[in-house]
Parts: sequence; C-alpha cells; structure tokens
Amino acid sequence: MTTAATAPSILRIHPADDLIVALRPLQAGEQVSLDGQSWILRHKVGAKHKFAARDFAKDALVTLYGVTVGRAKVAIAAGELVHTHNLQHATAGFSGKQRDTAWTPPTLSNWSRTTFNGYKRPGTRAGTANCWLVIPLVFCENRNLAFMKEALQKALGYGRTGPYEHYARELVGLHQRGAARQEIEESTLALGTRPHTPVPLFPHLDGVKFLEHDMGCGGTRLDAEALCNLLAGYVAHPNVAGATVLSLGCQHAQVSLLEQALEKFHPGYSRPLHIFEQQKALSEQDMMARAIKTTFLGMRDANELRREPCPVSDLVVGVECGGSDGFSGISANPAIGHTADLLVALGASVALSEFPELCGIEQELSDRCVNAALADRFVHLMRTYERAAQACGSGFDANPSPGNIRDGLITDAIKSAGAAKKGGTSPITDVLDYAEPITKPGLSLVCTPGNDVESTTAIAGAGCTVILFSTGLGTPTGNPICPTLKIATNTELAQRMGDVIDFDTGPIIRGEKSVLTMGEELLALTLDTASGITVPKAVSLGQDDFIPWKRGVSL
Repeated sequence: MTTAATAPSILRIHPADDLIVALRPLQAGEQVSLDGQSWILRHKVGAKHKFAARDFAKDALVTLYGVTVGRAKVAIAAGELVHTHNLQHATAGFSGKQRDTAWTPPTLSNWSRTTFNGYKRPGTRAGTANCWLVIPLVFCENRNLAFMKEALQKALGYGRTGPYEHYARELVGLHQRGAARQEIEESTLALGTRPHTPVPLFPHLDGVKFLEHDMGCGGTRLDAEALCNLLAGYVAHPNVAGATVLSLGCQHAQVSLLEQALEKFHPGYSRPLHIFEQQKALSEQDMMARAIKTTFLGMRDANELRREPCPVSDLVVGVECGGSDGFSGISANPAIGHTADLLVALGASVALSEFPELCGIEQELSDRCVNAALADRFVHLMRTYERAAQACGSGFDANPSPGNIRDGLITDAIKSAGAAKKGGTSPITDVLDYAEPITKPGLSLVCTPGNDVESTTAIAGAGCTVILFSTGLGTPTGNPICPTLKIATNTELAQRMGDVIDFDTGPIIRGEKSVLTMGEELLALTLDTASGITVPKAVSLGQDDFIPWKRGVSL
C-alpha cells in the first residue's frame, strides 16, 4: 500500500525526456533521485512543475512526453526550475503521414458483452438522453427564447430555484423586518445548499433546452453557414427528440441554410422540427402562442419513449479538457485515453478535438491516421487554423492561460502533449472540420478551438452523446444536451470542488492505482452515465453551456 512516505516524488514521463515532473513540492537544495540519477535542486519546484534533468545550452531543444516542447531561452543547469523565464514554445516539424503504426487493442474480457440503456431513434444511433430543443437562428430572437424558457421550464417542472435565490429572499426579509446593517452582514448561506428542483410533468423527458447565442447576423456569411451546420447537428442529435426553431426572417442564418445543412449532413432526418418566423407571423403573441403549444405537444409525445438495451457501438464519446494543470497529462488524460481505447475496441466512436492543443504532436497523430489522405487533411486544417490565428496577431503559442502556466503548463507544446493523451493510442479513422458529423467508428479528430465551451459545443454538435472532461484547476463546463463527466487530475481539487467533479484520478499521482485501472473504472462510470444511472454534476447543476465558434477569432 502506498503511503505519503512512499508515494513517488518525481516522474520522468517518457524515457527520452530531459525534464522531470515534481509530484509534490520540492525544496531548494533537496536531493532527489530517479532511475539511478540524482539531482540537487537549485530552486524550489512546486508540484506539477518541472526541473532540468541535464544541462541545456541557450537555444537547445527540450523534450517532454517524448516530443519537443520548447527551446531554452538561456543556458539551463541540471536541477534548475524550468519555467517561462528560461523556456519558450517550440515544436518539431511535421509533414503528413510518414510511417504506418501498429495498435494492439486493450483486453476486453470484462466488457465484450456490455450494453447501455439508451433511447433508440430511427435513422441514427441511440441517445443517452431525451431532450427537446428550442433554437434561435439569430440573436434577435433571444428575447422570445427567454419568454419560452421562463414559461415552459417553470410550468413543466424543469425550472429550479437555486440556493442563491433563497438566500437573496432571506436578505430581503431581513431588510423588510428592519434589520440593522450588521445583522444583514452576518447572515450566511448554508454550505451545501442545493438547488430545489421540482418533479417534472414529463418524467421520461430530460428537459427542454434553450440554445441562446449571439450569432446569426452581422458577422460573415461563413459564420452564418457554420452556425446553421452546427445547429443542424443539435437538431439531429441522438439525444434530441425534436426541436422548435425561432427565426426573425431577414438574418444571414436563413431557415433554408438550416434545412440545407440537415439534408447535407443528416439525410433522412425525420424527427419533429417546427419552425416559426416572426416576420411572417400575425403578431409576436400569435407566434409565441403557437410555438409554446407546439413545443408542449412535442414534449408530451417525446415523453412516451423509454430506455432499452443498446450496443456500446452506438456511443459517441467526446474527450475534452479545461482548466488543465501539470498533472493533466499524467493522470486524468491518460485514464481518459485508456477509456477511449476500450470504447474504440468495443466499436464505439471517440472524438478528440481542440486543435490548438494538438500543437507539437502533429506528426504522431498524422502517422496514426489510417491513410495518407486523412493525415493530409489534418495537416491542412492545423495549418489553416494557425494562419488564421496569426492573421489576428496571435498563434497557437498563445493558447496556455495564466492558470495553465501557474500550474505547470508553461508552453503550448507541453499543454498539447499532455492534452493529446485523452485520445488514447488507437488508429485515427476520420478527420473532420468544424460542424461535420461523426459517422465512423474509431477515433476521429474534430477541428475545434481550445476554448472549453466552444469546443464542447462543437463536439456535441458533431454527435457526441457523452463527454469526458478532464480538469486540473476546476471548471464547471457542461452542455445542454450531452451529459458531461468532470474528471479531476488531483484529489485536492476533487475534494475542494466536489460539487462539480464526478471522478478523481488523483490515486494515479500518489501511485495507488494505475492508469489502466482508472480507465476501466471511468468506462464503467461512462456506461452508467449513458444509461441514466449516474447523473453528472454539470447536469444536476443545470450547466448548459453553449457558444458557437466564430472561425479564426478564438483560440
């Protein structure tokens, strides 16, 4: 049994690495040893951060995860802290598929007959949830969307009264009773107070979801087309029973563009789709009354559907990270990667996205593509995205956030090399641009930004029915229609933010469990989530994040 005294202090992730990761805080002057080597640390090295395993000359390339992750700004001595003051982003070149790679699928003795209980729908994979959507084609309809949301969620029992509303009412009551300022200041919100969720009228429907956004007009025609492609993916999503669409009428994102996207990407779509255009209605009240009534009847019909056993091959699982730290590529992401490999071996589809966070490992991913054409498409999308970012005065090197850097991800290449571990080791069977649907079993690369919500919005639109989301710093991100599990890289985070975290991979850091063991445990949780047995914290909290991507602007 591993104890605090016997837990490892440092880690060399890959045999070729010349950076060593601190698994606990290390002090200046402390001597540490690994694999027959010893170092006396020249500086304090915080947990998640790195020190040099050898001397580096100025401009020397630095390796972590077995790939180039930076270039020394100055000479760096062995045992010295490596951080932004002495290391800058650098990567190796890449040029499409250079070699074939072999893959040995993981053992499936525990999973070969596994199913999940999902919602079967004609012409598509089974869903893991059963939702009704209300979608505005343009931001001008957000006011009407808000009216529908207030009316339907409260009337049908999907609305919730949060703990903060109760607290605000308590403060109002104190004021109305003439309480002194000090009494109000001393009042507190009870820790652990949860939102009050009423019993829904339609218990077999997971809710009515409203996709508010700020697009549809005023931007480029390309953005309007991309928005309609994305919304078509939500309308045709396996977790969606039907949709209500609100249109003004004169915007760039025309109804015809949405219909064309459905026909192109989702031929044979046959679920209910109700479109209301305000500029053709007798009045706003007339349109709203018809939209509310039609939506209510559609929800009533959708409530008749029941879960039933479905093959794991029906699952489409997105792998995502946000609020990443120096442990992400060591614990949570490799565990997710093993889960991804198990899912692929079971015939499911897995999506790896966030292209700015694949910078520096392009050659490895290109070589994993099943053919040269896919590798060439991946290279083209990466280079096109990078050029667009540079045209805005930025680049992939600007991707790490202040929180990433503070917790050990000091270059985009370091962040990317760890982020890619979420995709496991299986062959890449497809490469997709933004808003293109996932149709093939196996691992797909999906072009999205690195921004958490823009990326989760995109992979849900591509068809993901469950998302596995790793975080080292803590992020509450969820999705309106796709259950999103939050996987912590460290136990301190899992305990401190237990209200948003679903799974803790901290035992990997402490040496108590292996990546393979935790990957198997995460697969079990994924299947329970797909079956509706486990409800992710993001779902319970109503964390329905939705942000479409304006191409080339966001990293």
